[in-house]
Amino acid sequence: MSTAAPVGVDRESFRRAIGCLATGVTVITTVFEGRPVGMTASAVSSLSLDPVMLLACVSRRLPTHAALDASRRFTVNVLADDQEWLARRFATPMEDKFAGVELVAGHELPVLADAVAHFTCHVEERLPGGDHSIFTGRVTECESRGAERDPLLYFRGRFGAWEDGVRRA
Repeated sequence: MSTAAPVGVDRESFRRAIGCLATGVTVITTVFEGRPVGMTASAVSSLSLDPVMLLACVSRRLPTHAALDASRRFTVNVLADDQEWLARRFATPMEDKFAGVELVAGHELPVLADAVAHFTCHVEERLPGGDHSIFTGRVTECESRGAERDPLLYFRGRFGAWEDGVRRA
């Protein structure tokens, strides 16, 4: 059995390899100091069924990180394959990412009106993850609203759509 320390992988090799892992695209939202805050995220995953939990990985350098840490709650909005514009909007630094974006009324946190699904969570833990934090969230509400719509995917640095042999974006 070897006792040698593992050899590190360079950043570019990792980026190329991890780009082969297709992921869904989401917008994570919260409210901080009375204002809606949001960011595009693909590092979101189911975590547990008992209790119902998910996790979201957020760069520590983003304003949304501080907002999630302070508010202790967030909503994950799952984007549809025709919502690349929303993914790009929430990935771009700007004063008001929510200007002109329709929200579902009656929610404490921003829920995007045209999202395929959403999950509202209470932060259970914030764990270190290199230059990111891993926020584990207990799901307090969820809804799927787009059974006939396909998700927006991210693969090899590009947005795309599910190809089922019938349609292609």
